[in-house]
Amino acid sequence: MTDETKARPDDSETATAAAEAETHEHEGAEDKTGDEDKPEPIDQEVEVSDSGPCKKHVKVTVKRPSIDKRLDKQYSKLRVEANVAGFRPGKTPRKIVERRFHKEVTEQVKGELLMQSLEQLSDEIEITPLSPPNLNPYKIEIPAEGPLVYEFDVEVPPEFSLPSYRGLKLKKPIKTYSEEEIEAATRQLLTEHGQIVPKPEGSKVEIGDIIVADVTSRQGDRVLNTVEETVLRVEQQLALKDGVAKQFGVEMKGARAGEKRTVDVTLSSRTAEPDLRGQSIQVTFDIKDVKTVRLPELTPEFLSAHYGVRTPVQLQEAVRVTLERRLEYLQLQSYRSQIVSLLSKDHKWDLPRDLLERQATRAFKRRIMEMRSQGISEQEIEGRRRVLEEDVVRSTANSLVEHFILQRIAQEEKIDINDNDIDAEIERIAAANNESARRVRARLEKDDLLEVLAAEILERRALSLLLENAEWEEVPLGAEEDSNVSTVDAQAVPGEMEELRSPEEEMQAEIAEGAREK
Repeated sequence: MTDETKARPDDSETATAAAEAETHEHEGAEDKTGDEDKPEPIDQEVEVSDSGPCKKHVKVTVKRPSIDKRLDKQYSKLRVEANVAGFRPGKTPRKIVERRFHKEVTEQVKGELLMQSLEQLSDEIEITPLSPPNLNPYKIEIPAEGPLVYEFDVEVPPEFSLPSYRGLKLKKPIKTYSEEEIEAATRQLLTEHGQIVPKPEGSKVEIGDIIVADVTSRQGDRVLNTVEETVLRVEQQLALKDGVAKQFGVEMKGARAGEKRTVDVTLSSRTAEPDLRGQSIQVTFDIKDVKTVRLPELTPEFLSAHYGVRTPVQLQEAVRVTLERRLEYLQLQSYRSQIVSLLSKDHKWDLPRDLLERQATRAFKRRIMEMRSQGISEQEIEGRRRVLEEDVVRSTANSLVEHFILQRIAQEEKIDINDNDIDAEIERIAAANNESARRVRARLEKDDLLEVLAAEILERRALSLLLENAEWEEVPLGAEEDSNVSTVDAQAVPGEMEELRSPEEEMQAEIAEGAREK
C-alpha cells in the first residue's frame, strides 16, 4: 500500500470536504493574487470612558465579518500552498486545512487584526497617550463565534485650561564667577587625572578632599547599615545610592582623621525598606584617613590630549565657558519652575502615584537630555539625577506638569520640529561634550532617546517664546542651586532598591510573561 493510499481520508466529513476542493480551487488562486493588496478597514466599534485621573478605558469590538474575511483568506491561501500528506498541492479539502492549521491561522489573524485595529484607533479617537496601552496580546483570543472584544487602560495627560502665558513676571538668577571659583572648578576638572595622596597628619578636611571612613547609618537607636572604609569625595552634597546628605560639606569641613561626624540623610523614595522611604536618618562618618589629589603637570601635550587647549590660561577660559553653560542650565531650571508655578496655580493637578512612578524613568531621561545639551559633565549629571531620585514622586510630578504645560503651549502656538532640527541638536550636543555627532546619535538610538530629544527641543522652543515675552527681575543665584554633588555607591539601607521601570519596560515584561505561559 502506498503512502498516498494510507493517508487517503475515508470518514464522511473528509469525503464531503474533498468534494468541495475543486469548487474552491479557483477562489484560492484569486486570494493568492490579492495577497499584496492593502487590507480593507476593519469594521469595529470603540467605546472610551474615564477610568480614573489621567486614565481612559478603551473597549474595542471587532465585528465578526472582519474576522471571518481574514480567516477565510488565510485558509484559502493554505489550501494552495500547504503540503498535506495524501493530497496534491492545491487539492487539500478546506475543512482539513482548517482543522490542521486552526491554531497557527487564528494566532496570525489575531496579530494582524490587533495591529490594524490599533492603527485605526489613532484616527478614530482623540487621545494623546503618555505611554503604550497596557495591552497583552497573549491574553486575547479570537472566539469561535461572535465579535472579538478587547479592552485596555491608557494613561493620558490631564485636562486643564491654560491661562494667559505672555508677559509673565520672572526672576532671573545671576552670578559672576570669581577667579577663585574658576580656579576651584579647574582643580575639580583636573582631579580625574590626578593622583590621590595622603594629606599631612592632622590636616583638616576641605572641600574637594578625599576621605576614607567607616559609614554607619541609624534611625534612632537602630543600626541600619555599616560600610567599612568607604572612599568618597567631599563636596557640598553627598548622594548615596539611596539617599542625599544636603549639608555634607558643611558638616565634614574642618574634620580630622580619627574624628566622627554625623549628618542627616534624606532617604530615597526607592529605598529597600518601604517604611523608611522619604524618611530622614542619621549617618555617621568615622574618618580613618584624609587624602587630597595631586594634580597633573599641565604640559602642552597633556592639555592638548585631554582638553584640546595648549596653556593653563586657555584651560581656565574653557572652564569659564563651562561654568557659564552650567549657569544657563540652572537659569533654565529656575524659569521652568517659576512658569509651572504661575501657570498651574489655578489648577489642581491630580496625578496618581502609580502614574508618577511609571513615568519617572522617562522624566529623568528628559532631564538628562537637557543637561547633556548644556554640556553638563556625566559626573555632575549622575549627582543631580540622584538628588532628583531622593523624592521620585515629587520630582516626576514637577517634571510632568512642566511637560504638559510646555507641550500645550507648543500646540497652541503651532510650534513644530523636523529631522533637520534633530540633526542640528545632535551636532550641538556633540560640540558641547567634545564628541562626534555620529557617536552621539548612536548612543541616542541605542538608548531609544531620539523621541525624548524631539520632545526636549519642542519644549525648549515653547519656553523660549515665554521668555521672549516675559518681564524680568534679576536675583542672585542661590548657593544650594549652585552646589556640587559627590556620589558614592554605598547604601544607607541594605537590600534591593525598588526598580524604576518605564511603562514600555513594564509592558514588555508582562508580554514576555504571557509568552512563557503560552
